[in-house]
Amino acid sequence: MPHRRKEFINLGFDALTQDEVVGRILQATAAPRFRYVVTPNVDHMVRIDADPQVAALYRNAWLCLNDSRILSALARLAGVELPVTPGSDIVVDLLGDARLPRDTPILVVGGDAGLPGQIRDKLGLTQVSQYRPPMNLLRDPAALRRTVEAIEESGAALVFLAVGSPQQEHVAAAVAARGRAAGVGLCIGAALEFLTGARQRAPRWMQRAGLEWAFRLGSEPRRLARRYLVIGPRIFGIFLSYLVSRRVSLR
Repeated sequence: MPHRRKEFINLGFDALTQDEVVGRILQATAAPRFRYVVTPNVDHMVRIDADPQVAALYRNAWLCLNDSRILSALARLAGVELPVTPGSDIVVDLLGDARLPRDTPILVVGGDAGLPGQIRDKLGLTQVSQYRPPMNLLRDPAALRRTVEAIEESGAALVFLAVGSPQQEHVAAAVAARGRAAGVGLCIGAALEFLTGARQRAPRWMQRAGLEWAFRLGSEPRRLARRYLVIGPRIFGIFLSYLVSRRVSLR
């Protein structure tokens, strides 16, 4: 089925329900050519606005899914209905889906050393492996190439890229461009750590209220203060510029 992609702040989003997303990913695990999924949030959108190269990584993704209730609220103000399909929820539903064979080959790129074992124990998945690349992949072309080759050699049907944005999107795009791997790559950040309980996620009421960022800031203030208090608020200026440009184009 064709994607129902909606444009918002110069990026096309696939307006799919969570069930539709999981169903499409399950079908694509048998596809002969690698494709990847991105889940932009406010932080990503600020980066996308500032860097055309990063923007291309998101535009060329097989699925581009809105991970932010703040983005959804801003889109609604602009008359665009943009559903929220958080990457963390997609990972939970996907790995717990009865249609996913428990012996599906899965590769985790990044994360703590114990992560594959925790996933196996929690979900009964038997073929979970891991590749842990060095830090700062984008500054080390040789390490980036080795990471791409590790994904190709793994034969994994599902590849969970957990090396942070925009590194994970660069890796996914490089794998897709080479055309030597199959399956689906998911750029999911900390989603697996939320799943295993290694990192605590915000209560449901805070998620629904669009306050998950506040919970994460309170949990990791030193690491996340700049992201949420300095970088994140730039989205409002970007949104206003988007509204102005839309009005001009409609004249």
